[in-house]
Amino acid sequence: MLPAIWAVLRAYAPVITLPAAAIVGIIGYALENIISDKYTPYKESIEGQREERLLQEVASGKLVDNLEEKKFVPKSIFERNLSPQLRNDVDRSQSQK
Repeated sequence: MLPAIWAVLRAYAPVITLPAAAIVGIIGYALENIISDKYTPYKESIEGQREERLLQEVASGKLVDNLEEKKFVPKSIFERNLSPQLRNDVDRSQSQK
């Protein structure tokens, strides 16, 4: 009798497996809806947060250097792409202010 049952199950495996998997999936989906918290608080996008932060920095004056000092203009072409480790002490003290 047992070999006959195995032969039937082997022959009709796709027909038996698909409804069984569907039932397990439906039960799991229902349990997840019951157990899980469905509330997701609103959070502004990263781009929006960045724009707000940049606007606040511009408004406070931290982002814009004084144009009379011209810190952003290199004295020579060799200082244009100078790494922080190669700068002398005068430049370091000015950049820390």
